[in-house]
Amino acid sequence: MPQTHIRFDWAIKKLLRNKANYGVLAGFLSELLGKQIKIQSILEGESNQQTEDDKLNRVDILAENDQGELILIEVQNNTEQDYFHRMLYGTSRLITDFLEKGEPYGKIKKVYSVNVVYFSLGQGEDYIYKGILDFRGLHREDRLGLSINQQKLFNIHEVYEIFPEYYVIKVNNFNEVAKTPLDEWIYFLKKSQIKEEFTAQGLALAKENLLVDSLSEEERANYLRFMENRRYEVSLIESSRSEGRLEGLEEGMEKGIQAGMEQGIQAGIEQGKQQEKMNIARTLKQKGTELDIITEITGLSREEIEKL
Repeated sequence: MPQTHIRFDWAIKKLLRNKANYGVLAGFLSELLGKQIKIQSILEGESNQQTEDDKLNRVDILAENDQGELILIEVQNNTEQDYFHRMLYGTSRLITDFLEKGEPYGKIKKVYSVNVVYFSLGQGEDYIYKGILDFRGLHREDRLGLSINQQKLFNIHEVYEIFPEYYVIKVNNFNEVAKTPLDEWIYFLKKSQIKEEFTAQGLALAKENLLVDSLSEEERANYLRFMENRRYEVSLIESSRSEGRLEGLEEGMEKGIQAGMEQGIQAGIEQGKQQEKMNIARTLKQKGTELDIITEITGLSREEIEKL
């Protein structure tokens, strides 16, 4: 039976920032981006400061490769309705933060945004999505490309190489059948296990360095507390959702008897969704969760939450 390894988000917080483990991160990025990546350094900026609060449902890490490109990896556990917007903000912030004052625009760093999400983000049944910028003619439907001089000056071939590239890995959509090296990494992201036959870059090092049993006594205690907090948060949210559905369905059934069963059930479902959000917000508020985080999870306004 495969051994259990440390969850990827906790590894980002505690282990993958160490130079000895750069190979793990480089292997994952090489398989995902389809080119060899060598991590030059892990950068500390405002967007990826570590926190001692293991209850946060997202973590991120900012790496710079040997080509001077920036790679932002974010792991998000709970639902966040404006996550696409945050992806845009993250790359935009990096572009401006790493362009020195007075430098020409040609010095802008290439940015890769890698997003590992454990919730249902948007609509889509695949488990890996890639987004790049592509200019198309409205009339001739041709692609806008670089001139020969631009290609030589900036040492690139396509316009999209200038702009940020986005990758979204919807872990829960993966069917756990690893057909490619990249699939082996997704399997690890979902199961925290590495099978003996896996050969993807970085997994051999991860298998050796990210074992739960290899942690010190103090690190293991911190990790177990982190995992317990994650399970507790998930349990709170799922319990609140179930209560909201039941309350809404019961009220809908009563209305259905009076004004038509079909219309009442539909109203109950809608009211259940709202009640579900209220229950989640109320529970998280009682636990001292910040209002901004509650609004991200539930979609409720600050005013609605403050009234609870």
